[in-house]
Amino acid sequence: MTEVTLDDRGRLTIPKQLREEYGERFQVVRLDDGIKLIPVAEDPLEALRDEFADVDKSADELREGAREQALDEAGS
Repeated sequence: MTEVTLDDRGRLTIPKQLREEYGERFQVVRLDDGIKLIPVAEDPLEALRDEFADVDKSADELREGAREQALDEAGS
């Protein structure tokens, strides 16, 4: 874990090693116990394509599977 501090203008400097690994754009998400920085890809659409490249089902098939799973978990 790396500790960083805000400067007098409220800016946070992310260490170079982390910027090189995760990029330079982040979404800040508020959690109950703090905040979380989530990296934003330079090309979000390309990142989604890469993430789901190995998925063989269509969106409709995935949606139906999720619906069936939710019904099973709900006990219907």
